[in-house]
Amino acid sequence: MAEATSKAQSSPEADPARVKARPARAPRPPRPNYRHIHRFPLPVNAHPVPPVIPHNPLSIISAALSYLSFLISRPSQEVHSAYFDPATSSIHVTDVKAIRALWEMGFFGKGNLSRSEPSWLEREKKRRGLLGGNTSEEVTRKRRSERRELKLERARSERLLIEERLKREATARELGSLSVPPDDSTDPTATTIEKFSVKKAMEAKYRARIAQNGGSVPSADESASTQSKFVRFSSVVEQKEVTSTSTVPLQDSSFADGNEIDVEDILENQEHLQLSNEEAFFLVYGLGVLRVFDREQNAVIPTSTLLPLLRRHSYFPSHPESSTLSPDDPFMLSYVVYHHFRSLGWVVRSGVKFGTDYLLYNRGPVFSHAEFAVIIVPSYNDSYWSETEERRDYVTSKQSRSWWWLHCVNRVQAQVKKSLVICYVEVPPPTGSSEDTGALLAQYQVREFLLRRWIPNRTRD
Repeated sequence: MAEATSKAQSSPEADPARVKARPARAPRPPRPNYRHIHRFPLPVNAHPVPPVIPHNPLSIISAALSYLSFLISRPSQEVHSAYFDPATSSIHVTDVKAIRALWEMGFFGKGNLSRSEPSWLEREKKRRGLLGGNTSEEVTRKRRSERRELKLERARSERLLIEERLKREATARELGSLSVPPDDSTDPTATTIEKFSVKKAMEAKYRARIAQNGGSVPSADESASTQSKFVRFSSVVEQKEVTSTSTVPLQDSSFADGNEIDVEDILENQEHLQLSNEEAFFLVYGLGVLRVFDREQNAVIPTSTLLPLLRRHSYFPSHPESSTLSPDDPFMLSYVVYHHFRSLGWVVRSGVKFGTDYLLYNRGPVFSHAEFAVIIVPSYNDSYWSETEERRDYVTSKQSRSWWWLHCVNRVQAQVKKSLVICYVEVPPPTGSSEDTGALLAQYQVREFLLRRWIPNRTRD
């Protein structure tokens, strides 16, 4: 007990004279209430009906009243507008109200000037000083900068400890002693000012490990054989000093002539919501909450025309209108999988940054990370695809995947803690042009196969 007390008294944290005053941290801004913002899973106005309990007559009356109120005043479904851009083969939404509705109710699309959520106007206003607080992109940038500065500070502290250690070893060799003289100097890590928002537990663990390594005494053979030690650090660690990031106020052109102009009035939203072809067709056909316009003709594109249009534009370059549509074109395969998982309640987002086709979120990207990553593989089990040698060669070329490809994709998903789902889509034989979209989609079937990489460090007891 006395030894523990003496260690506590001799520690740098217990001595107020050895610890400099830490700057007060700015209060963290409150997070938005995502549960309220994204309370609707889809942009559909649904009329809730209370459950009917057979042994409770009041529940039957409540359900009947709810049904009568639905017949008297039906909820109006708002249909949003978008236009098809043939240059980018995507669908754009420019109305601000429609952008917020599609993003907040289902996480559809992405801002063309943002990473995910369309927030360019908010970021621009905060950059010009019209709004307070920081955006998510600014918080991420600041956190990465603080992490980089912390690593540099740790490397410099480590370099100072090693230099001090080498001096003490040199003094010991000159005196002909095998023991290192005690260090009376102040531990440089103890006087380091905690300028950055890092966890105290990580700092304490790091300092304990450095102090333990620095307090070890080399053996006699090491002292006799080691004449000189060289420790090389990066040039950034050698030269760069910790500097606090200073914010330079932005000088707007509206104040250059001395006359103050209301910037909020002249600032226009230059961002639009970019929908993928699968998202747009699901909103048009699956939910009926979107209308896609043709900008040249200024007319609504019907569903029977929109489906062949998106199928032709799934190739690069896009196929002409006179071309024959194949049952395994990229749009049909990807939309069947997208419709399948959206119908099961998953939030489906693009998985291109992880080398996959889709990412599956339980509730949405603002609540948690994606749990599953989806790879689409066509399957040709129908007898039509094996009747001739030419068709068999075609199937082989479409299904050819190397073992190294699968290993690389699975390794990436294991590193980001996601489970890989291989989605096999049964491709039907070509049946010509079909006007019935539902009958066409019913010919496709989806089979999921879960593949996980076994990591001993994560699965051992």
